[in-house]
Amino acid sequence: MPSWDSAEADRLWTAACGKDRWRCAPADLGAQVATLADETLWAMRTAGRQALVRAARARLQRQLAARGEAPETIAAAGQALDANILTLGFARRFTAYKRPNLLLQDPARLQRLLMNPQRPAQLILAGKAHPADDDGKRMIRAWIELARDPALQHRVVFLEDYDLTLAQELVQGVDVWINTPRRPWEACGTSGMKVLVNGGLNLSVLDGWWEEAYGPEVGWAIPEVNGVSDSERDRREAERLYAILETEVAPEFYIRDEAGLPRQWLTRIRSSMSQLAPVYSTARMMQEMIERLYLPAAAEFRRRAAGNIPRAALILAWESRLRHGWSQVHIGEPRLTGSDATGWQVSAPVYLGEIGVEDVRVELYAAPAHKGYAIVIGMQCVAPVAGAVNGHIFSGHIGPGRPAGDYTLRVVPICEGVKIPAEFNLISWQR
Repeated sequence: MPSWDSAEADRLWTAACGKDRWRCAPADLGAQVATLADETLWAMRTAGRQALVRAARARLQRQLAARGEAPETIAAAGQALDANILTLGFARRFTAYKRPNLLLQDPARLQRLLMNPQRPAQLILAGKAHPADDDGKRMIRAWIELARDPALQHRVVFLEDYDLTLAQELVQGVDVWINTPRRPWEACGTSGMKVLVNGGLNLSVLDGWWEEAYGPEVGWAIPEVNGVSDSERDRREAERLYAILETEVAPEFYIRDEAGLPRQWLTRIRSSMSQLAPVYSTARMMQEMIERLYLPAAAEFRRRAAGNIPRAALILAWESRLRHGWSQVHIGEPRLTGSDATGWQVSAPVYLGEIGVEDVRVELYAAPAHKGYAIVIGMQCVAPVAGAVNGHIFSGHIGPGRPAGDYTLRVVPICEGVKIPAEFNLISWQR
């Protein structure tokens, strides 16, 4: 967080939570930020927006001068943007799946949004395309052409040479960070996390981190469209993006009380900062990694190393035995009784060869469904297979909700204290 917060945001967080807030467990930070006054939050946001507008103007003038533009064009760039209006930010690698041109689906509607006399908005963009990505380069050209339109050049700015310094300026100043990837291709989306500490809000497809973080009190989500072609999906999701900006984002930003404060907007900022910033931080990540990974690993190492490492020797012998005999493991034909409505009882013979039944776990596995998680159901060893050497009948129950055809049987090794599959990755699937 200290890499991305503005000076104003740093002062705000320091006053609320202390200077060492990101060096300790972040659990209590949210409660302290949640008490900040609206006036304090709005002063921080206003300062951040003003700083971004100044920086964007200076960058724009430099890039116009480098292109050899006329002096009057360069001078006019010094008047681009407005530090008092809704500022939208969009910056990332320009490539097809990220859909950086989604807002260009209807240029006339975008122009109406930006030029609304009561609720104007401005858009600051940045990004690069891979040298071999012709589609990405065409998308950049489309935005640059829009930014050159005399009717919009004071409301749309494309900043070149996107780097970490420019990223800092953007995430510290934008009111709303827009993210429009084609689900489910977003790996994470860390840029949206960087605006949190500065009181910026997110408007994004429910993909990557935003699917986990989103709530109606902290930002906005673009509803997904399924079952249509990519072009139709883009058209419909762009329509939903325009609608959210027109009917939710802009009105909330501009509804002010007698003191000139957008109370509902500030409530949303407070929720985003208090609920999300402490969670999507390196401090939280490191605490979780230490508690869930490093400390258990250290404890297991001490256990294995104690007393002239007998435990380690036993694990090594177990691993050698399973690797030697794993090729003999196979699963027979399963039998099912029941229905999709009531669930299924599944039983199957499993032949282990020279491996002990106590050394394995037999599971029913279903891959993640849409927006879901993988399902893993442990099966019980219920009887021997008649006439077979080390063959066992395993049984398990599939609940209703997923058809039986979604499930596959598998055998995985199991040993106390051994992390499967990180340390030992053998697996045998039903064929």
